[in-house]
This record gives sequence, C-alpha cells and structure tokens, in this order.
Amino acid sequence: MNIYVRISKQVSKGSLMPLALLALAVGAFGIGTTEFVMMGLLPDVADDLHISIPSAGHLVSAYALGVVIGAPLLAAVTARMSRRTVLISLMGLFVVGNALSALAPDNGWLLAARFLSGLPHGAFFGVGAVVATNMVAPERKARSVSLMFLGLTVANVAGVPVATLMGQNLGWRATFLGVSAIGLAAIAALAFLIPHDHEHTTAQGLRGELAALRSLPVWLSLGTTVAGFGALFSAYSYITPMLTDAAGYAGASVTLLLALFGVGATAGNLLGGRLADHSLRGTLFGGLASLMVVLALFPLLMRTELTAAVAVILLGMAAFATGSPLQLMVMEKAASAPSLASSANQAAFNLANAGGAWIGGLALAAGFGVTSPALAGAALAVLGLAVAALAYTVDRRRAPAAGRERIVASHVPQEAEAVHH
Repeated sequence: MNIYVRISKQVSKGSLMPLALLALAVGAFGIGTTEFVMMGLLPDVADDLHISIPSAGHLVSAYALGVVIGAPLLAAVTARMSRRTVLISLMGLFVVGNALSALAPDNGWLLAARFLSGLPHGAFFGVGAVVATNMVAPERKARSVSLMFLGLTVANVAGVPVATLMGQNLGWRATFLGVSAIGLAAIAALAFLIPHDHEHTTAQGLRGELAALRSLPVWLSLGTTVAGFGALFSAYSYITPMLTDAAGYAGASVTLLLALFGVGATAGNLLGGRLADHSLRGTLFGGLASLMVVLALFPLLMRTELTAAVAVILLGMAAFATGSPLQLMVMEKAASAPSLASSANQAAFNLANAGGAWIGGLALAAGFGVTSPALAGAALAVLGLAVAALAYTVDRRRAPAAGRERIVASHVPQEAEAVHH
C-alpha cells in the first residue's frame, strides 16, 4: 500500500489519471445499472409480485425519490467525515439496499428497498466528484469527473442489457444480487485504490456546506442542470414510441437502439470532459446549443430508420457532453464547501428526469404528435441556455467587486500596522 501511495502521489498530479478514478467508475457502473435496469424488469416484477405494471412503475419513482432526498441529506450529515470513509459507507448502503431488493417478500418491502438503494446515489457522485478533482492537476479536473461518470454511461451500454437478460432468464431477484456483487467490488476498489492522503474533508462542516446553498451562482448552476437535462429526458422518456411509431422500427430493435444511445452518451461524456478542461463555459454553451439543435431536428430525423439511429446517438452525445461541465461549474461556484452543492447537482439531475418526462408527456397528451416531446425538450434546452447566460452575466458583474474586495483586504494589514506603530 505504501508503494501504491507513493506512485499515486506522482501520478495524480502528473500526465496520467490516478487509478482511484477506476474505483469511482466501478461504483458509478453499479449505480447506473441498478437505476435503469428496473425499466426492463417491470413486467417480470409485476408478474412475480402480482401487481399491475403501473404499480410496478412506482419502483422507479421510489428510487428517484431516494436520490433527491439522499443527495443533499447524506452529503450534509457526513460533511465532517473523511471523504474516503464516506464513499465506502455510501457504497455499503448501496449494497444493503440492493440485497434487500432481492429478498423483498412483497411490493411494499421492495418499494422501501428501492428507496434505500437510491439514497446513496447522489451523495456518491457528489462526493466522488470532489475527490476526483482533488487528485488531479487543475487543467484535468473536468476529465477526472468525466472518467467517474464513464461508469454511468457504460452501464447503459453493457450493464443494463446484461442485467436485464439475467433478470429475464434467472429471475429479477438475481439481477439485484448481481448488482450487490458489483457494489462489493466497488467497496474493495475504493478501499484499495483511494490513498489515505486524499481522504481529507472540509473544515467547514455542516454550517459551511449549507452556506454554499445561499449563493445565487450555485442556484443558477443547479437551474441550468434541471433545464438542460430536462431537455434530454423530455425526449428520451418517450424514445420508444418515437422509434416504433415514427421511424418504423420493430419493438425488438429498441434495446439495441438504446445501447446506441449509451455509446453516444459515453463518447459525449469523454469529449465533454476533455473540452471543458480547455473552456468550461464554452463547452457548456456548445453542448446545450447542440442538444437544442438535435432535439429540434427530431421530427425530421425520425422519418427513416437510418436517420433515427443517428438521432439517438447524437442525442446521447449532445446531452452528456454537458454532464462534466455542469458538475464542475456547481463545484466551482461553491468552492469553499463543494460536497453538498455537488451532491445537490445530482438531485437536480433526477428532478430533470421527472420534470422532463412530465413536460414531454404534456406535449403528447395535447395531441401534438409522437415526436412532440423532442420539441418540448428543445424548448427546455433554450431555457437552459438562458439560465447559463444569466449565470455568466452574474459572474461578470461580481468579478470586479470581488477584485476590489481583494485589493482592499490586501491593504488592511499594512494600514493597521502603520496605525499600531
């Protein structure tokens, strides 16, 4: 372990990414798998527990509710704990939640277990993003966050399809036992790969972390996340009827197309992380603008099978190119106490999931056509651009004032010393 720590010190600030990011990615892979696999298992769960599919759909909502509540709550109550210990503990809670899901005797217990499984989700990504950026040089922070998120996007390519097949062939309970095993592997990786010299926490404590949420720039950043990813989920929540009713795909082909979305998301995530290290705000604006254009073109792209497949890939790329910039922007706005704000951003992602799906559903219910949720998403992307532009304006106005305060502060000790003498 001592040899590893010495190597880590040399690598973490150098040209290579530290191996500890692999541990974070493994945890993200498990979390991403358990979050999205329930969609594919709903018929199996409903049949086994003798409930309707709409009732089984509440299991998805229970997990999302756990994320929204757990992200800021767990980040706040663990503010003075070692971040290394927090990450391991959160993954332990994740394992317990998924194991209880596998053992749940009825729907009520499964709802509670899914809620418990969602509690550590946001805090893990929030605290993990802080740890990831602390282990690399400043010009590599966005890439470090994107590598942690890589586990989440790869889960959509490999984890969810494999876990769904496992559930369909071995029973849905086997899926959650398998996810629990991934969580145990993540715990081992976190314990071994995150060096103890990176386990420090902020001295701010709970009071300092809560103070970060009183900042207007932090709330504008969170608002950008809600609007930007709301744009994605407005369309993605209804991607299946678009592909089958508009593009003409058979229902059996949708799983493969969703894997293509994961490929696009993975590519966009890595590209966004690299570009954001050169220009954080430029990457954010570019990603949101690209998302707006892709969604606006959906009615045209969904007319043929080939262009629909391209649209699915481009949707994943454009949306997830903004993931790392959004996470890093929130952390920078709450630089003195980033853990809570970073975790709150994960809650914002899940609010975007629920809100985007609701807005897309309104467009469908209004009779605007099967591709209308994408146009609603394009409007949300415009809103995201507007909020991001407002945040940029606020930053520019605050910068001169902050500069004057630093100049005044730098002269105070000398003036006080002159008076003393």
